[in-house]
Amino acid sequence: MKKNNHAKLKIIPLGGLEQIGMNITAFECEDSIVVVDCGLSFPEDDMLGIDLVIPDVTYLKENAEKVKGFVITHGHEDHIGALPYILKELNAPVYATKLTQGLIENKLKEHNLLRTTKRKTVKHGQSINLGCFRIEFIKTNHSIADASALAIYSPAGTVVHTGDFKVDYTPVFGDAIDLQRFAEIGKKGVLALMCDSTNAERPGYTMSERTVGRIFDNIFAEHKNTRIIIATFASNVDRVQQIINSAYKYGRKVVVEGRSMVNVITTASELGYLNIPDRTLIDIDQMKNYPDEQMVLITTGSQGESMAALSRMAADIHRKVTIKPNDTIIFSSNPIPGNEKAVSKVINELSAKGADVIFQNTHVSGHACQEEIKLLYSLVRPKYALPVHGEYRHLKAQAGVAASLGIPKENIFIMSSGDVLEICDEQAKITGRVHTGTILVDGLGVGDVGNIVLRDRQHLAEDGIIIVVLTLERYTNQLLAGPDIVSRGFVYVRESEDLMGDARIAVEDALDHCLERQISDWGRIKTVIKDALSEFVWKRTKRRPMILPIIMEA
Repeated sequence: MKKNNHAKLKIIPLGGLEQIGMNITAFECEDSIVVVDCGLSFPEDDMLGIDLVIPDVTYLKENAEKVKGFVITHGHEDHIGALPYILKELNAPVYATKLTQGLIENKLKEHNLLRTTKRKTVKHGQSINLGCFRIEFIKTNHSIADASALAIYSPAGTVVHTGDFKVDYTPVFGDAIDLQRFAEIGKKGVLALMCDSTNAERPGYTMSERTVGRIFDNIFAEHKNTRIIIATFASNVDRVQQIINSAYKYGRKVVVEGRSMVNVITTASELGYLNIPDRTLIDIDQMKNYPDEQMVLITTGSQGESMAALSRMAADIHRKVTIKPNDTIIFSSNPIPGNEKAVSKVINELSAKGADVIFQNTHVSGHACQEEIKLLYSLVRPKYALPVHGEYRHLKAQAGVAASLGIPKENIFIMSSGDVLEICDEQAKITGRVHTGTILVDGLGVGDVGNIVLRDRQHLAEDGIIIVVLTLERYTNQLLAGPDIVSRGFVYVRESEDLMGDARIAVEDALDHCLERQISDWGRIKTVIKDALSEFVWKRTKRRPMILPIIMEA
């Protein structure tokens, strides 16, 4: 790519910083924008009823004519999950490796977008041209096959984006990370490195995925007479492969349970990323034909999600699987920060049913620790360091690693979502901000639930609701029926008849007050009732339920 000394590259993270999840970054140069990843995050505890959180891409929509395509590093939800929602508003081609593309197509199918979305499958080592950019896919290792780093060549210089990675010399599937290519690109000169920061606080190296296989073999050998249930991330295809390997070795049948798990395994085996021996995989309905000691269940729910298969088993509400004493249950993942309580709850429920729960040493991370990060910096030798993918403390730890390798402090940028970093050979600086934020997905509604609705839900959850129903005569505003008071989530009415009786008197007094002052506007009457009842309830109970007056006319 021809270098232009006057060209400036804008790097704009639209999500994925200050959090693990919702990764999306725009690269803009001249008249071209390329978007790397398009992920979702899962809702916080206080986002009541919300299913998913996706990034606000107002900036991309405003510059839709410049957007040349989405380039995806790998097939995890925090990198592909928002694609179907964003593609409905911004139709652009999607470039990804084979397995990643297969998982994206599953999503597009669900949303009826297969016909309208242009997709191109790219191999490692290949490059694609998008506007003034050339993007090369580089082989890396992660907890899912086909993960890629990207070398983004622009007129302003080259940026290397690692995607999620670790250095695994003995991966379960495919080749090891292409360190040679990183070194070759580094020799030619790299403007900036955007490096995965998830494990930047951890010293040393991340263990190879294969070590988990040996641990599974040992557990299977020790628990020959029990049914084994293993919970892991649906997208961790390599982990699933190792479970299948151990099951086959010890003559066990495998059942896959949980919608996302079934989808991923089906896609991965169809595309040749999973090797399942004949007659190993059986349907859940065939389980009853085999004794427990010949069974392995691979299930979702390693994070304690309330509706996932394992949580339903723990709560005795799973239609086809009941936890038995002596079952061996393995959690093959670490709790994501914030999920510790939920995981602990499920472990306790399973243990109370007599199951043997194993949650130590059955997981290795898919992300690089400090020594692997140092190795990559040493090969790429960037002028600027831009830590990505992590909470603030992870980004700060990455910045510390970069500084320890001799990158000047003024060349290390800990960015926030929405920052616009303008970068060229001579200098890099944050020149402004673009609009970013989150859009909440609730059922089929996208963006129709905002802060006010969430506040109302919080209010309802904490204090409940009181509904006041009354009938007024059309012209005179005389009370014809009511007021009737209905309560939900406030107090148990049958045990609080006195309170409800007094509340009714308070509403009647408020109505009399309105009639005396000849207030005929129903909006005003509702406000007076609301204020009077709110004051009464607060004095009597020190609670503030939501109050909803309903006036009917006759």
